[in-house]
Amino acid sequence: MIVYEVRASVEDGVAAAYREWLAPHIAEILAIPGFTGAELLVEDGEAGRTVYCVRYHLADRGALETYLRDHAPRLRADGLARFGGRFSASRRVSELVAEYGR
Repeated sequence: MIVYEVRASVEDGVAAAYREWLAPHIAEILAIPGFTGAELLVEDGEAGRTVYCVRYHLADRGALETYLRDHAPRLRADGLARFGGRFSASRRVSELVAEYGR
C-alpha cells in the first residue's frame, strides 16, 4: 500500500471555508481508480494557522503515478484558484512495510 500525504497550512481566516471545500475534494480524489481510502487529521497548529493533513491510501505506485500525471494538476489548480496564497501545501509518499496492533 502507498500512502500519499498532503499537509496544508491554512490561514485561520479561511480555515473553515478550506475545510468545507476539503470534504468534496477528498471525495473526488477517492473516486479515482487506485485510491482505497483517506484520513483527515488536524495537527497541533502554528500561531494564526490551521494545519490539515490528508493521508490517502492507494493500491500501488502505478495508481499514484496515474493520479500525479492525469489528475493532480487540475485538482491542485482548483485549490489555488479558491484560496490563492492563503495556504501552503507539502506532500510526501510512503510505502507500508508492516502493520502492528490492528
